[in-house]
This record gives sequence, C-alpha cells and structure tokens, in this order.
Amino acid sequence: MSTLIQQVIARRIWDSRGRPTVEVDVVLRNGGRGRGVAPAGASRGSREAVDLRDGGGALGGFGVSLALANVNGPIAQCIVGMDAMDQQAVDDALVALDGTPTKSALGGNATIATSLAVLHAAAASAGVPLWRHLAGDRAVRMPLPEIQIFGGGAHAGRRVDIQDFLVMPVGAASFDEAMVMTAEVYRAAGELMDRAGRRCGVADEGGWWPDFKSNEEALEMLTRAIDAAGFRHDQMAISLDVAASEFGGKGRYTLGLEQRSYDTGEWLDVLQGWVARYPILSVEDPVAEDDAEGMRAFTAAVGDRVQVIGDDFLVTDAQLVREAIANKSCNAVLLKPNQAGTVSETRAAMEVARDAQWGRVVSARSGETEDVAIVHLAIGWDAGQLKVGSFARSERMAKWNEALRIEGDIGVQAAYAGYAGRKALPIA
Repeated sequence: MSTLIQQVIARRIWDSRGRPTVEVDVVLRNGGRGRGVAPAGASRGSREAVDLRDGGGALGGFGVSLALANVNGPIAQCIVGMDAMDQQAVDDALVALDGTPTKSALGGNATIATSLAVLHAAAASAGVPLWRHLAGDRAVRMPLPEIQIFGGGAHAGRRVDIQDFLVMPVGAASFDEAMVMTAEVYRAAGELMDRAGRRCGVADEGGWWPDFKSNEEALEMLTRAIDAAGFRHDQMAISLDVAASEFGGKGRYTLGLEQRSYDTGEWLDVLQGWVARYPILSVEDPVAEDDAEGMRAFTAAVGDRVQVIGDDFLVTDAQLVREAIANKSCNAVLLKPNQAGTVSETRAAMEVARDAQWGRVVSARSGETEDVAIVHLAIGWDAGQLKVGSFARSERMAKWNEALRIEGDIGVQAAYAGYAGRKALPIA
C-alpha cells in the first residue's frame, strides 16, 4: 500500500506555559497517520530556527495563525504526494521551500511539527514504534538522563543566573533505577529547602524555585540533596546548564544575583573552581555563544574529565559542530529538533558528533507539551543521553514515563548507557 503523503493538517494547541504552539497531522494514502508538535524555548541561540509568531496584542504576540496557514497552505502543497519513508527528501523540500537560514519564512515551529509528523506517519505505516523505526536492526541503549532539580535563569524569572542545576544518575543499573534515584534526590532537595524556609514552588521545567543568595549556594544545596538521598558522588553527579549567553557577551559576564561582573578568564576561574569543589560531570554553554576562545579554553582546562556541551553555541547545526570539532571548542552537542527545524538536520548534527566520538544529548525545551518524540529520537539514534527538564509536571513526566515503557518493551536486553552515555560508542 502507498506511503505517499495524502493530507497535511495543522492546528493550534497549547504548551506548558499556556502559549499557543503548532501541531501537525500527516495522513498517508495507506491510512498511516503521524502527529508532530513544536516546542518552544525561552533561552534561544541567535542562529537557531525561529518560531513564526503573529505579534500584536492578542495572546501576548505569541499567536501561531501565520505558522498554521503556512502548514495548511504552501507546506501541504509542497509535500503532498511525497513518500513519507524518504524523510530526507521531505525535509530537503521544507528547507528549500523556506529558503532562509533560520526558517524565518515558514517558521521553525511549522517546519519541525511537519517534519516530526511525517516521521511518525512513516513509523505507523511500518507498524513499529518510532524508536525502532529509527534504529532499524541496530541495538540501542536507554539514555543517561539529565534531570533538573533547581530551575534558574530564563526558566525562573532569573532568580539565579545559572539556568539549570541537574543530576545525572550515572551509577544506576537501569533506566528504571535512574528514575528511582532521581526521585529520591528531588524529594531530598525539596525537604532541605522546606526546612530552610525556601521552598517556593517550581520553575518552568518543574525544578524547585531557586531561592538562594548566590549561584554557588544552589550547588551546595544540590550536593547536600545528593548526600541526603544516600548516594555517592560516583553514583549521582551534577550537570550545569549555564546558558551564559543570557548574562554575558563580548567577553563580559555579569551575575545579577551576586551583582558582580567578570571577564572571560575570571568567569572561567569561577567555573573551574566549582568543578573542583562539586561532583560536576557536565557543563553546558559555560560561556556566551560569541566567546569561541572561552569555549576552547574551558574545554582545554576540564574536557578530560567534564563533558562540555554546546547548545546556543552550536544550535544543532552540523556545520557548526564540524567547526567546533576542528577547533576543540567543546566535546558534546545538545540536540534540539526545533532548534534545527527538521528531523534530518537534527540527525545530521548528531551524526557529525557521533563520528567524532562526542557526547550527544537529545533535549526538550522549556515550553513543552505531552509529546514524547524526543524520547524515541534519543533511543532510536542511540544518542546516549536525554535531557527533558525536571522530575515534576506532566509534560516532563510524560517523557520519562515513555522511556520506562520502552525499556519494559525491550525487556531483559535493555541496556542502560549510564556513565558511558557521555561518549559516543564506536561505529559498528
């Protein structure tokens, strides 16, 4: 039966911030059907695919009527009749139709929702789960999760400057055990904040609201929570998403919480001091996206023992990953499908990183829905790591729970990446 695309339907739905976003259904001639949803980030790299928003006064300017019209109009006209099994061809057509480096014509929210819908439709037509459709006959691993305990930066009204304080259950024997370990740390952190009179709710991604006097105090509290939960630091490590572009640029970094400014060298001294004092295994965007020399310097200083991730610095762009590999600017890439704008572009960035034996982290955004596609991408591509947000709020838990279901479906053959998830495995 034909796997040609027969119909493309876009609708407005709502994300975890109560803002509109784009959902797309793709229907194939054989009856196969797929659905894709566009998430939205608060902290955004300047070179990533941009959401097309309506502007104006309605819905705070976040309306998506223009993006929906692009899906139902030119995008549908372009891809109807194409084969959903040829994801690359469909995505190439979307890129060509848009014609801009950041998807600003059609909207990155329109293109990624469509691209994901085609991918889901192809898997449904093949009668297999999405992760298996992506993996083919290859073995896969359950990813090492990075899970937010304290939110910060743009995710928490900039109450602290560092955007995410996360844990990595490197010592778990399975994904299920990793979730249990995380639940204990999350609970311990809440209890410690409660006893200190600082439990003030949760941030955008479900992590505890950061009521701290300094950025380092959050690190101290997180380390105490790991200890209180009964885990050694070789079992449960810390990951930081600094998101330094949010408070720095042009070689200067100004912390609002401490009311202090640093040049790049001074700021790297602060970060290296934290790495020395706390069980930090991963640091994302330690400096601003315009500070390539700072990225090189930090990676040279800590990269033999710490994963240095490029997010705003690389924006899921294969060419930027190639340049960073050549310049030794970092040693891992964050993979956000909506940052690239299509599934194929995301995969291209992933493959460049994989070939260089870099770490690869498939990531959600701060504005999310109950969509679980990224879990399947992380497993099907054997990325090794998955970053979803915290251990609270249904749009986050839907993804962690989906991974648990997949682990159960795989059964006793389900391997957990654990500490080894930080590095790409040799290509078979």
